[in-house]
Amino acid sequence: MKMLFFLCLLLAGINSKSYCYDPNYQGMRNQNQRGQDNRNMPWQSVRNSVCQFACCFYKEISSQEKNGNVFFSPLSISTAFAMLTLGARSDTLTQILRVLSFNPREISENEIHEGYRQLMEMVNRKNTGLQLKMGNVLFVLDRLKPQEKFLNDLRNFYEGEAYPMNFKNAVQAQQKINQYVAERTNGKIKDLVNNLDPLTEILLISYIYFNAEWEKPFDPKYTKMAKFFVDGNKAVEVPMMFGMGLFKHGYDEQLSSTVVQMDYKGGASAFFILPDRGRMRKLEKRLSCERMSRWRTLVTKSSVNLYLPKFTLYGTYDLKETLYKMGIMDLFTDKADLSGITGKPQHRISQAIHKAVIKVDETGTEAAAATGMEIVPMSVPVTINFNRPFLIAITLESNILFMGKIVNPLKKD
Repeated sequence: MKMLFFLCLLLAGINSKSYCYDPNYQGMRNQNQRGQDNRNMPWQSVRNSVCQFACCFYKEISSQEKNGNVFFSPLSISTAFAMLTLGARSDTLTQILRVLSFNPREISENEIHEGYRQLMEMVNRKNTGLQLKMGNVLFVLDRLKPQEKFLNDLRNFYEGEAYPMNFKNAVQAQQKINQYVAERTNGKIKDLVNNLDPLTEILLISYIYFNAEWEKPFDPKYTKMAKFFVDGNKAVEVPMMFGMGLFKHGYDEQLSSTVVQMDYKGGASAFFILPDRGRMRKLEKRLSCERMSRWRTLVTKSSVNLYLPKFTLYGTYDLKETLYKMGIMDLFTDKADLSGITGKPQHRISQAIHKAVIKVDETGTEAAAATGMEIVPMSVPVTINFNRPFLIAITLESNILFMGKIVNPLKKD
């Protein structure tokens, strides 16, 4: 089975309530101060915060998309906004860090940026059988001169690049930006930017590209049309894949859900979470990093008849609205203080668009001949049928790359 993921986060137009987090957040402490109880490496602290952000962002998005598919990359969104903190000051900085789930008593700003640097190094490491590339680029109005410290930090911590751009010639600028994104996503995202505002001064893009094959691919000849129950009454006909053999699976009693882990070549894993009938809301309400971290020890290999639908999703979100509700408010108003970028505080983020794509099918051509025989215990196999809405989480070394919910496999948007 082959999975492709592509994501771009667009923060456009820097021109002239409910919290999932601790509302008593008091702002960042001294940069050189280190919490006495923080024994984790920076990347571990950042990984944990990305997970907390993933759960909170998912709950916010799913509350908006009550009957729709959900798919996003918490790692990419978190990284892009962490980049902004290099130039954010005062309340703007405080709000971003709070929503990204960083506790000022446990980690300093320098440790946060170092943690993201370590994570990006880990993600971008060359890995046989797995294509995964994450990066960041800053397009700046050619007459503006970003602060040298900001540019150095952008490069050193986030492997970021900065390019001068003439946004006044919006058509040409849009073409160059889209070409840049297309090249770095292997042509999968060709027209990210549309109707570029000629008044745009700074454009920040964070992208992630993932391409991997299952360790245990499905055989296409067993894929048949079958019913997928969108809700209790409505069903759609979907191409349903079938796999028979040893699969990692278990039952999470606290979430009333069956968990199936499928591994990719290269070390990444996908977790498919199927709630019992009528238990989706319970699953979403109780979803937490603690529960997700236990899935690896919860699942064990045994004989399974597994049914999983093929699907392609395009997740597109207005992050401005969502993150404003989550607590990042000043960034999108005249109160924004991004003086660490240009030396002047009167700039704000006017638009934030997140786009993610996932394609799931049986196998890539390279893996088609890789199926082999395996020894299966002489026992009655368990049947696990993903024929109703379920959750998906894609991880690499316990880092959450992607997260989503499939309500209707036929609905791409």
